[in-house]
Order: sequence, then C-alpha cells, then structure tokens
Amino acid sequence: MIRRKGLLVLAAAASIAACEGFKEAMTAHVDVAARAGTQELSSERLAQIIGGTKLPLQKPIFEDFTKVWVSYQLIGTAAAHNDTLADKAAIDDAMWPAITQQKLQKFYQQVSATLPHDSASEASYNTGNILVARHILLLTRPSTPGGAQFSQQQIDSVRKAAEALRAQVTPANFEALAKSRSQDPGSARQGGLLPPFQPGQMVPEFETATRDLKPGEISPVVQSQFGFHIIQRLPWSQAKAAYSAEFAKNSTRGAESTYVAQLEQSGKIQVKKDAPGKVKAIIRDPDAFRKDNSVLATSTAGDFTAARFVRWSATLPPQLVPQIENAPDSLLPDLVKAMVRNDLMLRRADSMHIDVDTTLKAQMYGQVKNLVLQLWQELGVDPTSLAQAGKTQAEREKIAGERVNQYLDDLVAGRKQYAAVPAELTQIMRGKYEAKIIPQGIDRAFERAQKARSSADSSARATQPQSGVPIPSAPPAGGTQQQPQRP
Repeated sequence: MIRRKGLLVLAAAASIAACEGFKEAMTAHVDVAARAGTQELSSERLAQIIGGTKLPLQKPIFEDFTKVWVSYQLIGTAAAHNDTLADKAAIDDAMWPAITQQKLQKFYQQVSATLPHDSASEASYNTGNILVARHILLLTRPSTPGGAQFSQQQIDSVRKAAEALRAQVTPANFEALAKSRSQDPGSARQGGLLPPFQPGQMVPEFETATRDLKPGEISPVVQSQFGFHIIQRLPWSQAKAAYSAEFAKNSTRGAESTYVAQLEQSGKIQVKKDAPGKVKAIIRDPDAFRKDNSVLATSTAGDFTAARFVRWSATLPPQLVPQIENAPDSLLPDLVKAMVRNDLMLRRADSMHIDVDTTLKAQMYGQVKNLVLQLWQELGVDPTSLAQAGKTQAEREKIAGERVNQYLDDLVAGRKQYAAVPAELTQIMRGKYEAKIIPQGIDRAFERAQKARSSADSSARATQPQSGVPIPSAPPAGGTQQQPQRP
C-alpha cells in the first residue's frame, strides 16, 4: 500500500512537472509572433512597434506588419546566402496562377478553332437575333446630374420638336441629322450609330420599336425614359460588318459553352456536402491549407483537394475573395465546380503539351532576379556589404536581420519608403527558407499594445491641468446634495 501511494505521488509529481513544462513551452510560443530564417519577431517587439505609432490598434494591422516582417527577413536571409532565387522550378510553382491563365488561354484558342461555328448571313440578320441601328435622341431628362427635371409642358414641347424632325428624316439624311440634332453624345458623333445589341440590352420601348422595323425602315417617334427617339434599323449592306463580327462572337461563345458543358458532364464532378465550410476556412487562411489533402470534390481526374483549391483561388479577382467568405453556403458548390472544371481543362491542355512561350518564361525569370537585386539594395542587405561585415554565414544572417529591423524602424518612423514584396516572391522564399507566423503570438502583441496604450492614455489624463470649471462635490454618504437656493 505504501509502495502504491509512493507511485501515485511520483506520478502526480511527474504530471505537475509535465504541465509546468507545457505551460512554459506555450508561454514561449505565444511570446513569438513570427520566425523567418534565423530571426524572431517577439510579441513584445511587435507590440512596441505598432503601439508606438498613431495607428489604430486593430488586429489586421498587426497581422499585416508581421507578414511584411517575414517577407523582409526572408529577403535578408537570401542575401546572406547570396541567393538570387533563380530556381526555375520554384519560380514556375510560385507563378502558377499566371502561367495557368496563359496556358488556358492558348487552350481555348486551339479548341475554339476546331469547334463548329455558324456563319452570318442576311437571312439570319433579318430574324432580328442581333439588331444594328441608328437613332436620334431628344432628351426629356437632365443631361447632367442634379439638373432640373423637365415639366410636362417641356416634355410636350420636346415631343413636338421630335415629330417635326421626324417629318424631315429620310434614309439619305439620317446620319447627318443625327450628328447635328441628336442629344445622345455617345452616338451622335457616329451619325447615331449604336453598337450591335441583343434582346434585353436596351430599354424595352427602344428594343421593341427596333425589332418591329424591317431592315432599312425608320420608326415613328418613340418615347422612353430618356426622351424621344427616331430609330433606323440599318439595311444589310450597312449592317453586315458590325453584325458579322457580333455574330461570330456569339457563335464562338455558344460553341465554347457547349464544349464546357460536355466536359463537365463527362468529368462527373461531385462536390462534397461539407465543401462550403471548408472553402470559407481556406479563404480566411490559405497558408493553413496549402498542403491539406482533404477532398472538396471528385471527378474523373481524381480528388480535388483543399490544397488544389488554394492554388486555383490565386486566380480569382482580389475583390471577389472577401465576398466568398460572406457568401451563402448554397452558392459555394458552384464555385468549387467551376474550379474543378478549370482543372479538367488544364489537364487537357497538359495532355496537348500546351505551355507558355519560352520567351515569356525567360522574361519572368529575369524579372524575379531583378526584383531580388532591387530589394537587396532598398533594404541595405546586398551580399557584398554583408560579406564585408561578417565572416561566417551565421554572422551575415545576424547582420542582415539587424539591418532589416532597422529598415522597418525607419519605415514606421516615416524615414523610408515601403518596398513591396510580391506574394509570389514571398512564396518562393518560404519554399526554400524556414518561416512561420504564429497567430497566438500576434494575439499576445495585440493585447500588450492595448494595455500599454490604455495605461499611457490614463497617465496623460492624470497629468492634465485641472479644469477651471467648478465641479460640484459628491453628496455625503446617506445624505443628499444641497440644492442651490432660488434668488
């Protein structure tokens, strides 16, 4: 029994020691906001830098500064190694979004050339599927924002003017009268000529009136929300060039849509039920999912993983990314499906050996090298000066880190200009050198800065001179404050 109790005591002591060790490890972890190469950004240092400015204490500011610190320190690490980051495979990997867009564009061009296309003809023009017209417009609304609205009397006057003008218009003089009389500045200079349009692209009154005309005919006066129009639907001889160009675009779009729909059907794309939640998590923190193999969707090409989504998300317009996080879950499966569809097309492009032109790639490699050299100079960490200042690799890395920190101090103080590091370059460096951002450490810095600023504000208020305005004293406990007597 004694032995058992002794074992229990030893076990408890070991547990306490383990807990203390874990606590120390966790405390040390949150006291560091980021690491890059051999350098560390402590939470205390981050709090001092941001807290010492007049910037509002907002978490995104701490996060953005930490990202900049990591990028700059990696530039310093590369300089300490005299590494111009010329690895072509690493550059190709970082530039994957741009390269992929180029490959898909070439793929579309090649595929489009093989797809069946209809030809434009006078017969198809006569159906009114695409309309080509001129018009003369007399306005019944202010031509500039904030202008006075037309009275009914003024509108009636404009109507009479339009009807009088209509009596003068003929196919022979329509263009000249449009140039001299139309109040639509966009088309008047072109003799009233409008770009080809399709159903739904014009206000209903205008579209209906144009569609009711035979080629070459001129409409009576037509009223819309803009004013009074006189419309001529162009005869085939005058509309042929514009109509044929628009018809070809429509034909190409239709053929490509059919091709894509067939590709999607044959690809057997299936989106997982939990994909929307994962998509939003990825958008919030892409770095956390760059190697995540959880499956968002499947197709004949295999599993479409979270890591693959991260790659494709880099091709999205930047303004779309915040919208995804706030979008209804019901819309996100279509986004995943579109990415899988693009993935299928990219695989077909690869099977056709479609690649970016070698000259473009050579330019891309040269641009990366030139950017690295430029950043070395701006941050003051060019390898030649580091080699002169430090004999060993460790010394050069330390000196580079110190110079980067000094640059950041000068940047925050307004003595240096911000040197932008593209995300692609940061990705190349993070693939080669160790770097990590620690959210808990940023949280600790944020809390420390808040406390420090709150304390500083309190001290500032305490040292302010007392107000010259008399403040009534508080009433005694249990009593009431004496009321001023009426005169």
